Amino acid sequence: MSFSKLANSIGASVTLKLNSEAARMRAAGDPVIHLGGGEPKSLAPGAAIAAGISMLKTGEIRYTPAAGTPAMRDAIIAYTEKFYGRKVERTNVMASAGAKQAIMVALLALVDPGDEVVFPVPYWVSYPDMTRLAGGVPVPVPAADSSFQPTLDEMTAAITSRTRVVLLNSPNNPSGKVFDGDWLRGLVRYCEERDINVMMDDIYHRLDFDGRKAVHCYDCTDRSVDDAKLVVLNGVSKQYAMTGFRIGWAVGPQDLIKAMANIQSHQSGGPCSLSQAAAVAAIEGAQGSVGELRKVLERARDELMNLLGEIPGLKADTPEGTFYCFADFRAFDTDSTRLAARLLEKVQVVTVPGIEFGMEGFLRLSYCGPLEDVREGARRIKWLLDENGGPELRAGEKVFTR
Repeated sequence: MSFSKLANSIGASVTLKLNSEAARMRAAGDPVIHLGGGEPKSLAPGAAIAAGISMLKTGEIRYTPAAGTPAMRDAIIAYTEKFYGRKVERTNVMASAGAKQAIMVALLALVDPGDEVVFPVPYWVSYPDMTRLAGGVPVPVPAADSSFQPTLDEMTAAITSRTRVVLLNSPNNPSGKVFDGDWLRGLVRYCEERDINVMMDDIYHRLDFDGRKAVHCYDCTDRSVDDAKLVVLNGVSKQYAMTGFRIGWAVGPQDLIKAMANIQSHQSGGPCSLSQAAAVAAIEGAQGSVGELRKVLERARDELMNLLGEIPGLKADTPEGTFYCFADFRAFDTDSTRLAARLLEKVQVVTVPGIEFGMEGFLRLSYCGPLEDVREGARRIKWLLDENGGPELRAGEKVFTR
């Protein structure tokens, strides 16, 4: 078959590909340590499971409205008021099959062919291809000092007359960076003055560490939800450890939400009724599981940072949120794809190459799995990189076998 130019230009999600490879190796008996995943190993809240079981027992698992069930939209309204301090109506919110779909639908609603979508480097791996799927032009903005937050001047210099959207993610995947409040306020203000849409990918909301509270875009504008050219994307996957339920949402101006719901009605229809019932229960139920998850992640982060600190030449900033560390391995290999392949081949540790996030020489390490896996993964990395292995990365040995 012959394929479209678009299909030929889009590759598979590298993180999903790595998940598949790790599963294949484990099934084959290899002692794989997966530090490449983005999926908390905590269990979903009990209330969510009970709500799903209760609906399942009725046998009434039906289609839902394109923008989500009334109960789901009401839960999003309550969440938005409780955690963002903004009162919204049903016309301002919609549910989707994960925050990823919400981002994609928002891009389809806002971007015309040739329009530019600007985002900081490092960025989530899917942003460039999602922009291309919408017909847009991705404009990644690196920091001159290789830090994880370009300056305000660097961001604004990348904005042109073709810029349609500025896409932000804080706490940030892959870096764990929480964007500076003054920086965010300045950027939102700049976009407001130029009538540019701001999209806030807030899927790691409430997973910020050390008692900090990430400044949010709603903190940066005095405009109402309908007047602000701002759409916020969130979901239950990360904070409630409900990745497989595939429920996300969008909050924004009602005309944008209407356009997004129209697109979604043709793209996939309404989100799964069973998953929405579980998501409602998670949002409206006791929130203790979120705090417990945050504590578990903080402990795992601290453990990982201590272990990485024992590797001479490796540099790693302490993550301020999410469950990722974006470590600088350039002292060992400037080709992150090659290094990640070596780690998988020689010590069976899955990592994600930094080039996929726009920064070569870095690897993303996830610490949301079991603590013993985080420790073992760091130990294996150290073994490969230490003075016994040297710059040749122990090319002739494979020691961790089934």
